[in-house]
Amino acid sequence: MGKLREDRRPGKELTGLLLFVVFTAVLGSLQFGYGLGVINAPQEIIEKHYSRVLNVAQNETTAANLTQGTKRVKHHSVTIYWTLSVSVFCIGGMISSFFVGYLADTLGRLKAMLVVNIFAIVGALLMGIAKMGPSHILIIAGRAITGIYCGISTGLVPMYIGEVSPTSLRGAMGTMHQLAIVVGILLSQVLGLDFLLGNDRLWPCILGLSGLPAILQIILLPFCPESPRYLYIKLGKEEAARKSLKRLLGTSDTDQHIEEMKKEKEEIQKEKKMTVMQLFCSSTYRQPIIVALMLHISQQFSGINAIFYYSTAIFKQANLLHPVYATIGVGVVNIIFTAISVFLVERAGRRSLYITGMAGMCCCAIIMTVGLVFQVSKIERQNREHRTLQALRPSMLRQPVEPI
Repeated sequence: MGKLREDRRPGKELTGLLLFVVFTAVLGSLQFGYGLGVINAPQEIIEKHYSRVLNVAQNETTAANLTQGTKRVKHHSVTIYWTLSVSVFCIGGMISSFFVGYLADTLGRLKAMLVVNIFAIVGALLMGIAKMGPSHILIIAGRAITGIYCGISTGLVPMYIGEVSPTSLRGAMGTMHQLAIVVGILLSQVLGLDFLLGNDRLWPCILGLSGLPAILQIILLPFCPESPRYLYIKLGKEEAARKSLKRLLGTSDTDQHIEEMKKEKEEIQKEKKMTVMQLFCSSTYRQPIIVALMLHISQQFSGINAIFYYSTAIFKQANLLHPVYATIGVGVVNIIFTAISVFLVERAGRRSLYITGMAGMCCCAIIMTVGLVFQVSKIERQNREHRTLQALRPSMLRQPVEPI
């Protein structure tokens, strides 16, 4: 018994193939992160291109601004198309997320990840050729299709990683999904620098590169084993599940893992199937449903998505000399603390880390709110000064010039 416990330690169960499998799976998460951040840095350049394609000039009317006192106001059609370019990514992901369970159970985890990569490649191609046609239409369509891919992928990747990872490593391996997302965000921000791809000549390349992780994943996925839990619990293929476990764990002793899955399958079979409405109405599942919903709501309403999409514009309004580099700094901090969580998740626990993270985000949100209040106050003061100056200018011009 002591020897068995020794063999179940994290270091004993971490094999080369398991690392390879997790790396291959999180390429989908890398693509999701890249899609989140790629639209941020080249915003001004793409908006100017939209103006040329739509044949509308930037409005010469000026408005007060925190950074320069005045700025050119964008044409309303450019604003609408840019807003769609950003938000349609989330709309596509929201719609496609409803089909994650169906695809995962029908095709299997591996085949589902292979198939949905088609969306990633098609979306990347549309954005990569944006300069050759109506760029606003191609980018919006490409972002929507990429969002469809990301909505499915962000469900499949954690599911597959959780099922192939041993219990002792499940927490650490699960955080690799988030780590890959923040790496993708940082990568898109770095490539968005002016001297790399974030310029008027190469900006379609930075959008089109979002398909590369999908191509790499298509090449590597055939070398990965299917989820043993899916094979045993869903399909009832015990021998196939044992074979998958042997490859993943590098050992022929799979009896205890099979026994765990057997108990899990028995528990699932005891539970009656329920509709979504019954799930929300059942008193048995009410607390888990509330906890799950609050976790996701707190994450989405934390404000981090606004930072991912508009951090460059926010830092520019804050009068920073190089706002793009500040955005990259945000990405670096994101990666550092996500990497730290990989090592802390099994020791500190999920709940403690989540509460700590949300408390920190709450403090940051308060600080940002205070900063925005000061920003609005400064803009209003500048507007008053501008109006006063405009009112005084005619009277100053009418004053007679006294002879010397």
